[in-house]
Amino acid sequence: MSRSADFNAELEYLTTEEGGRVTPVHSGYRPQLKFAFAEMQTSGRQIFVGRDLVYPGEKVLAEITIIAVPFFAGKLYSGLQFEFREGARIIGSGIITDILNKDLER
Repeated sequence: MSRSADFNAELEYLTTEEGGRVTPVHSGYRPQLKFAFAEMQTSGRQIFVGRDLVYPGEKVLAEITIIAVPFFAGKLYSGLQFEFREGARIIGSGIITDILNKDLER
């Protein structure tokens, strides 16, 4: 059973030409998330709002669930930007719009 999302975010996927993915991703995709304040990355499941597929270069609203809640507790806030990656490759960026898991809120 999956738990509810930790925060909502606006995501922007890079175009293929910008170094992003070649193929679209389905809702439920789990790239690594990287916040500027920490070296640690965490897996973040992206559930897209109102659609199932996102293509390179598109923007989407998503509900994000992270694995490393204890590490990021008290450190996140609305307006915080982050990158999402496949390995070392940055494939997009996001901005938190709403913290749902209050344990994470700064």
